[in-house]
Amino acid sequence: MAEELNEKRMHDVHTKEIDLVSRDPKRLNDDVVKIDFEDVIAEPDGTHSFDGIWKASFTTFTVTKYWFYRLLSAIFGIPLALIWGIYFAILSFLHIWAVVPCIRSYLIEIQCISRVYSICIHTFCDPLFEAIGKMFSTIRATVRKEI
Repeated sequence: MAEELNEKRMHDVHTKEIDLVSRDPKRLNDDVVKIDFEDVIAEPDGTHSFDGIWKASFTTFTVTKYWFYRLLSAIFGIPLALIWGIYFAILSFLHIWAVVPCIRSYLIEIQCISRVYSICIHTFCDPLFEAIGKMFSTIRATVRKEI
């Protein structure tokens, strides 16, 4: 039973349910590609074309954008998904197997140097600064306003 549940979890990772209605749930492209007819073509008051031309232009723009996007995604969608999948797999691999171990190694090595540096500062600088602080602690400053 436990093996079956574990196998199902492994299978579910790769066959995640896809929402075909909301295809941008994290709102990645809200500010970039939400372009409608009104965002590109607008006629100010006093300068209007014929209503039929305006409606035909709107329909032409909307349908062309819709179908040309579908055509481009049908032609280039799968190859680009493959390329981006490979790219992010390589990026993940490098991050997991190279970047993080290098950073961890650096932090371990620098910790020794940090301790030696801290001991030197506390040994030589702390007494010096404490002595200078005691010398200047007796200085009193007063401000007088003379008229």
